[in-house]
Amino acid sequence: MNIPGDLKYTNDHEWLRIEGDVATIGITDFAQSELGDIVYVEIETEGETLEAGATFGTVEAVKTVSDLFMPVSGEVIEFNQALEGTPESVNSDPYGDGWMIKVRISDASELDNLLDAAAYEASLG
Repeated sequence: MNIPGDLKYTNDHEWLRIEGDVATIGITDFAQSELGDIVYVEIETEGETLEAGATFGTVEAVKTVSDLFMPVSGEVIEFNQALEGTPESVNSDPYGDGWMIKVRISDASELDNLLDAAAYEASLG
């Protein structure tokens, strides 16, 4: 299982790549493997400002639909449009082409609540 050391993680299996006040967010390798073949990613929150913990979209796999949760508060400034045609990118490249949204972080102190790679790996048991 791939858990890059340069990212932050949540207990809900989202990852964040922080660049200044913008976070790129997706789901982890563990999450995509648990979901199975992803067939659709729905994000209708682009342009909205959401609180940490709010649902920003859903990911649909062959067997289930799962909510996606905001790891930090902020404005959803971009959705990965490529996922509309190739949602399977979330399976094949969850930390690269399979990213989901970019968020302008409104409260940087919330980053302190996130897990580093070692803590996330430990949370998986």
